[in-house]
Amino acid sequence: MTFVVGDNCIKCKLTDCVEVCPVDCFYEGPNFLVIHPDECIDCALCEPECPIDAIYAEDELPEAQKHFLALNTELAEVWPNITEQKDPLPDSDDWKDKPDKLQYLER
Repeated sequence: MTFVVGDNCIKCKLTDCVEVCPVDCFYEGPNFLVIHPDECIDCALCEPECPIDAIYAEDELPEAQKHFLALNTELAEVWPNITEQKDPLPDSDDWKDKPDKLQYLER
């Protein structure tokens, strides 16, 4: 099993989760983070660190966000690895509770 970054991360990209990951399985795009499912060891340390509740255990992923598992897998293969916390996006507070942000995902 793996953990999955979902919709709420788009346009927020808070990186608190990256700091606690013991295997460095996070990858960074312009406005979104993903978890590489083959590298995640299911330690569950990242989930409570996410201040916007954007990380789910694979078996707890909401039905409307099931496609994010494939998206995390795809993008983790092309985006660079991130291992240190960075400043959030400048307008992340404006986006943290907005639903259905997939249309804003920058690849």
